[in-house]
Amino acid sequence: MSDAQQTFRELLRAQRVWDVRLPRFDPSTAPPEPLPLFHAWFAEAVAAGQTEPHTMTLATADAAGRPDVRTLMLHDADGRGWHFGTHSTSAKGRQLAARPHAALGFYWPAQGRQVRVRGTVAAAGREESTADLRARSAGALASALTGAQSEVLPSHDDLVRASEAAWERARAAPDTEAATWTLYVVEPREVEFFQGDARRRHVRLRYRREGGDWTRELLWP
Repeated sequence: MSDAQQTFRELLRAQRVWDVRLPRFDPSTAPPEPLPLFHAWFAEAVAAGQTEPHTMTLATADAAGRPDVRTLMLHDADGRGWHFGTHSTSAKGRQLAARPHAALGFYWPAQGRQVRVRGTVAAAGREESTADLRARSAGALASALTGAQSEVLPSHDDLVRASEAAWERARAAPDTEAATWTLYVVEPREVEFFQGDARRRHVRLRYRREGGDWTRELLWP
């Protein structure tokens, strides 16, 4: 084993998990549907000082069934599902067109909590997608107008030039449309809430949709 590998392993094994006071979660008090609990946990994560609680992992699969994952921002969570935006021509946009199913993961270590969402994905219409982008910052619009997401970039200088031009356009014309920008909604079939426990007696509460109703069940950790 190389010295670098040994150093990495020692560093890895020295890391602590949830070096904070963990809240208690009584699943018997959980609401009949997952959305109110997600809203409550999100607010509690913010109050606990969790950094970027609105970031999440998004897992998709390509046309061949090979998985892919990345981190991005949550745009909303409502009665339809969990919202995020991206270009329909990006890697994830193409994957969702081929296989409209996805999983989301939220991790809030400030409270030892995770939320997992699995479901089908629907693309919102052009009007709603445009409104989603306009509700964000000038930087978000500039980013959406910069280059072709996920395509090969010839050089960093090309990125700088394209970004500067996109920023100028975003400031001068904030109503500019990004034709491929699309709002996606993950329509949940399963939502799991995980509360960590210092003695590893983690609480896992899963909501599973059956028809129009939700079933709640505990899972072994």
